[in-house]
Amino acid sequence: MAKIFINPGHAPNGQPDPGAVNPITGLRESDVVAVVGSLLDKYLCMAGCETKILQSNSLDEVVNTANTWRAELFVSIHCNSVDSPVPSGTETWYWYNSVKSKGLAGCIQQQIVGSLPVVDRGLKEAMPGRSLYVLKYTDMPSALVELAFISNAGEGQLLAARQDEFARAVARGVTDYLSK
Repeated sequence: MAKIFINPGHAPNGQPDPGAVNPITGLRESDVVAVVGSLLDKYLCMAGCETKILQSNSLDEVVNTANTWRAELFVSIHCNSVDSPVPSGTETWYWYNSVKSKGLAGCIQQQIVGSLPVVDRGLKEAMPGRSLYVLKYTDMPSALVELAFISNAGEGQLLAARQDEFARAVARGVTDYLSK
């Protein structure tokens, strides 16, 4: 039974940090990823995994909890956002020198873009100097998935209405990785 650590990004209930917020609808990243994370937790448990989920404003707490628990995989869930409403798509990040993390990220990315109407922005390498703290400091293979752009009107609707499909896709990506 694999031990999977799930980190919905930003602060619980958006306090003090809701992450990205859609400027028109008010949809908050912290709320979307909390639901997706909870559903992911359920689906991974159904698949026979042992899970731990933590949404916290403290990245130190997230990383230390995952490392102390000795998770075998780490998945952080986020929504992308920029000042323009135009960019769209899904991308999954991994720490640059980890072949296993790249494999995990690839499995998650493939499942999301294969099952939801999102643009494939591909895998992204987190390099030293780039502030993706949870990827840099976790001791296990880890991936940070940007589900879609909350700042894009169409993808904001996807993030609001199809959270279960996002969670199922991420779960399939994790189980695909485990089966390799």
